[in-house]
Amino acid sequence: MSKPAPTLHDKLNQLRERFIEQLPSRLAQTAELWQQSRTTSEEQSRLAPELHRFFHSLKGTGRSLGFERLALLADQAEEALTTSPARADIDAFISQLLLQMGHEQQHLRSHHGQQQALAAVNSFELSSQAEPLRNKRQRLIYLCDDEPEQVDQLIHHLRCFGHEVVQFIDTDTFFNAVLTRRPDAVIMDVQFPQGQTAGTETLTSLNKLTGQPLPAIVLSAHSDFHSRLSAVRAGCGGYFTKPVKPLDLMLAVDELTAPAAEEPLKVLVVDDEPEAAAYHALLLEEGGMSVHQVHHPADALNAMERFSPDLVLVDVYMPVCSGEELASIIRQQPEHLGLPIIYLSSETDSQKQISAMSAGVEAFLTKPVQPEELVSAVRLRAERLRLLRSLMTRDSMTGLYNHSTTTELINKNLAQAHRDNSQHAMAMIDIDHFKQVNDTHGHLAGDQVIITLARLLKSRLRLSDIIGRYGGEEFVVLLKGINAEKAAPLIDSLREDFALVDFHAGEVRFRCTFSAGISSFPAQPSTESLRLSADQALYRAKHHGRNQVVISTELTDDR
Repeated sequence: MSKPAPTLHDKLNQLRERFIEQLPSRLAQTAELWQQSRTTSEEQSRLAPELHRFFHSLKGTGRSLGFERLALLADQAEEALTTSPARADIDAFISQLLLQMGHEQQHLRSHHGQQQALAAVNSFELSSQAEPLRNKRQRLIYLCDDEPEQVDQLIHHLRCFGHEVVQFIDTDTFFNAVLTRRPDAVIMDVQFPQGQTAGTETLTSLNKLTGQPLPAIVLSAHSDFHSRLSAVRAGCGGYFTKPVKPLDLMLAVDELTAPAAEEPLKVLVVDDEPEAAAYHALLLEEGGMSVHQVHHPADALNAMERFSPDLVLVDVYMPVCSGEELASIIRQQPEHLGLPIIYLSSETDSQKQISAMSAGVEAFLTKPVQPEELVSAVRLRAERLRLLRSLMTRDSMTGLYNHSTTTELINKNLAQAHRDNSQHAMAMIDIDHFKQVNDTHGHLAGDQVIITLARLLKSRLRLSDIIGRYGGEEFVVLLKGINAEKAAPLIDSLREDFALVDFHAGEVRFRCTFSAGISSFPAQPSTESLRLSADQALYRAKHHGRNQVVISTELTDDR
């Protein structure tokens, strides 16, 4: 029988045990440094920063891990070194504090001491996060309507976008199905033979029973106030009356079931105290974030390049390089000018905090920081950066990567593919006769076509694939880990389904098609040669009648 996964408190207890086990050797080393610093004034000046750093770190980490008595002793030692290093009894005072710290460490190793420390830290709890939507683009959709012939076209459109649709004609079967397998979204009629609002009443009952409101949209032949009110009370996110344009309802379902962030917020923690770094990392991970730890400032830049964090959490007092100096180094690099940096330190002097923030950091949190405060402060600033990055890298109409970002991402992936000896395929996709769509049906209809194709690509392709709007009605896709021969049927299935989507301009209904050209890496070794080869294949698809997928036959261009 497998063991249950360790809880947050289990992990914290392991951290506390490791901290206490390592403390005797650290205290012994500090006592030796203290005695060495008393030999000459030169040694005192040389070792003072290291001694100060030890007591400062011990104070902050001790409080974070619940060792309040230990933190108090370290605070007294730091205060004595900072404010009155020349006091007559400084030797005896520091030596006595180190001795008391040793006694406290022994006490903490005892059962009684461990219970006290546990009680101090177990008093906090992180508030539970809402369970995120399943991280997949294909959705399970339940459609409950007792007139199935009226929703056949809608089901067809939903399935074209890769969604799994299960149809019900009565509320009882639907009710039992939800309890067995919860859907990502529901499309529900209001009136059934059992009653005028039987559909929405069923949703209300399920929401109360499960405690988790179902994402739902009403599709009904009735638009009276009473029906609409019942939908609102059932928590429905939209209300459509029959006959409905399938694309309008489908896009509403798409919005309703939009997944949570596809990638968790990424935080780099830089702290020379491994236990402190691990403690704060645990709190952030409990908050749903991905965390990478660095224990030496010199390793931070390499970690930033590999990890691409959304925020850096930095301890102020570190050996070799202070947090303020590290922040300045980060800010000197143009690509990191907007990267949020938060200081984390036991420093309580407001003037020192203001001075430390001169490097352009976002906030200064004082140890021991409350778990909720840490998670909230980090999430707020990291999400803001994500939003700004998205505005800079995404096409505003479709939400796909813009031209420059698409090119940059493909460059990076090809560089990695060269090292890994892997293969990729590129597809250039262009909507057929798009100018005619704009001229005949108007630009709003043209925008609808572009948005629909973008959503079709996002819903059917993998999260790892790179999908970009290259300009106008042209799209580019990098399909990772497959060659052109395997990519062609995938793109062709999208072409077939896109050709069956009904668009509307007023009362006029029309359809669109696209053509595509596909090239392969490493046959084409660079982004530009890959694009040119796919573009030439796309030209041939257009020349031979459009609405088709053509694989490039171009050989590698070695010029």
